[in-house]
Amino acid sequence: MKRTLAVVLSLAGLWLASVSIVRADTLRVGVSLADLGNPFFYALAQHLQDAANDQSTLPVSMTVVSSAYDLQRQQAQIQQFIDDRVDIILLSAADSTGIEPSIHQARQAGITVTAVDIDAQGADLSVTTDNVQAGMVACRYLAERMGGTGDLGIINGASVSSVTDRVAGCRAVLQDYPDIRLVSDRFNAGGTFGGGLEAMTFLLSQHPAINGVFAINDPSALGAAEAATLAGRDDILITSVDGSDDLLAALASDHPNLIGTAAQSPEEMARRAIEVSLAHRENPLQSPQSIRIPTHMITRDSPTRLP
Repeated sequence: MKRTLAVVLSLAGLWLASVSIVRADTLRVGVSLADLGNPFFYALAQHLQDAANDQSTLPVSMTVVSSAYDLQRQQAQIQQFIDDRVDIILLSAADSTGIEPSIHQARQAGITVTAVDIDAQGADLSVTTDNVQAGMVACRYLAERMGGTGDLGIINGASVSSVTDRVAGCRAVLQDYPDIRLVSDRFNAGGTFGGGLEAMTFLLSQHPAINGVFAINDPSALGAAEAATLAGRDDILITSVDGSDDLLAALASDHPNLIGTAAQSPEEMARRAIEVSLAHRENPLQSPQSIRIPTHMITRDSPTRLP
């Protein structure tokens, strides 16, 4: 019989909860993601649900919660998963190193722990975007569109591996463009539209000659573009990472500032995360420990996703 799992989604977008009765012959999965208000993580949660239903030989009970990048909240969530005796924990770490003691406790309880999107120290497995590559392709495209010259700012985010890797990739590429000056990478937009708007406003006030911006994700980029529009600046080129529907819509509408995004694949990430987690439970010695999924650049000139 086809396995299904009923879920409900709160209006706040912060909780997906199982309404099925958990039986002994059920695969129990706990998921703690960074921000379910972010379209990427919301899509990732849905794809994890689908992948688990498709791949598990047992009915699936899945609970999905948001840490909001709060380490203490995520620690409490993992403790609840341990108390609930889940089989697998999938998490995007609120703090890649600070979460290690909680992960250790979960593994001691016989739970497979897989880091998804953001690395987590001590996890059995890790399935993420190749975030260094993402930062590199987004910033190389930006540098080329800037003509290899000008002032560039980076709109940063939370101090987690996905963000720091994207920034590292961008900075590495900029070494090939000596006439591009990196004027700032210190503004943390928190990965949100409002944060991107605020960070861009500060960038413009401190560096009015800026003509290029790399934002670490699409919501930040969309906020930055709004700030540029409000300032009457249509000469600032902006790239980012995600491949979200909102950013693709902006590209399709020929937004004067937004020129491209390095697209992730939450569907592929979810599929691989479930696949390796199930394989690890069957044979820990044979499962791969780290998987990196490359991105591809979507631009105004190629405004479509790859299959």
